[in-house]
Amino acid sequence: MLEIPAGDWQGYIFDHDGTLSLSMHVHFDAWLHAFRASGADFEFTREVAQSYAGVGMHDSVVLFNERFGTSMDPGRVVRDQEDYYFANLDKVIPYAPVVDYARARRAEGKPVSVASGSVRDTVVRTMEAIGIAEIFDIVVTQEDVTRSKPAPDLFLLAAQRMGVAPERCLVFEDSKLGIQGAREAGMGTVFVEPEDPAG
Repeated sequence: MLEIPAGDWQGYIFDHDGTLSLSMHVHFDAWLHAFRASGADFEFTREVAQSYAGVGMHDSVVLFNERFGTSMDPGRVVRDQEDYYFANLDKVIPYAPVVDYARARRAEGKPVSVASGSVRDTVVRTMEAIGIAEIFDIVVTQEDVTRSKPAPDLFLLAAQRMGVAPERCLVFEDSKLGIQGAREAGMGTVFVEPEDPAG
C-alpha cells in the first residue's frame, strides 16, 4: 500500500529499478556475473548492492574498486552486467501498485516522468519489455546529468522537463540515496518497499 503524503502535487517522478519494475534480483545476479568476468572475488551481498541503489552504474564500479581494493574497468563491468541483464530480461516484472498509480496520474493529465541512475538503453528496453513505456514521455537517466543520486540533479532535470516546480513534485523511490536526493531537490517523497521476487 502506497502512503501518499498530503500536498498540492502537480508532477510525479518515478525511479525505475525496484520502484516501477521488480528488477533488482536480476541486476544483482548480473553484477555477480560481471565481477567474476573481471576476476574479482570479493563478497558482494544484497545488502551491499542495496546500499548503492540509485548510484549510476559506472560510478558504482568506481566505488566498488575503492571499497574492495580492486581495479576493475568500469566500462567493461557495465557492459558485462548489461549483457547478462538483457539475457534475463524475461525475469523482470512490473510493480503493480506504483505502475497503476503512475498510469492513473497520467490519465488525469498530470505529468509523470522517470528518473533513473541506470543506463538509458537498459531503462527503456526494460520498460518496453514489461509494458509500461507508453506511460512515460519523459525519461531522465544517468547520461543526462553529471552527478549520480544522492545528488538532486536527476530529479531537478525531470521536474524541469515536466514544467513543474520542484516543490510541487512527488518522487517515488526504493533507495535511501534516492530519497535523500529527492529531498535535497525540495520534493515530496514516497518510499517504496516492494517484495523482491527472488526473496
